[in-house]
Amino acid sequence: MFLRWLLVNFSEIALPAMTTFEQLTQFLTAQAIVFRTVHHEATLTSEASAKARGEDLSVGGKAIVMKVDAEFKLFVLSAALKIDSQKIRNHFNAKKTRFATAEELQQLTGLAPGSIPPFGKPILNLDIYVDGSIVRNEIIAFNAGSLTDSIIMSTKDYLKIAQPVILEFSQS
Repeated sequence: MFLRWLLVNFSEIALPAMTTFEQLTQFLTAQAIVFRTVHHEATLTSEASAKARGEDLSVGGKAIVMKVDAEFKLFVLSAALKIDSQKIRNHFNAKKTRFATAEELQQLTGLAPGSIPPFGKPILNLDIYVDGSIVRNEIIAFNAGSLTDSIIMSTKDYLKIAQPVILEFSQS
């Protein structure tokens, strides 16, 4: 009788949802991926994130959500580079591209600008495109769903599990 009461009453208790950082670390661990986490002060720029991680800016994976015509997509490039919107418009034969607003990011991902990790499904429900600048690096470092937590891992492993489409969309 007591066991039945426990099952009925505890099944109604809402457990706290996992954070994106927890989802990422669980996903990487389940895939047997070797990675390192770094907890640091809140960083608002790629430069500050690189410094806090102790890594070169070029290995940072800057994840940018853009609206391409009517659809949001995730683009990842080296934090040392800028995105070339014209290359994206040309690739998708799109009339318009723009960066997602903070409100749209919150709605799409539940995350703040600067904390978006470079992962689409199953972490974020977005199609993912990675610039060649990421592929050319040995490692990738990125904010992992928060402004205070980063993950550093091999690019080879990242590409294997993120399964992005590789494009050239950084400015030369």
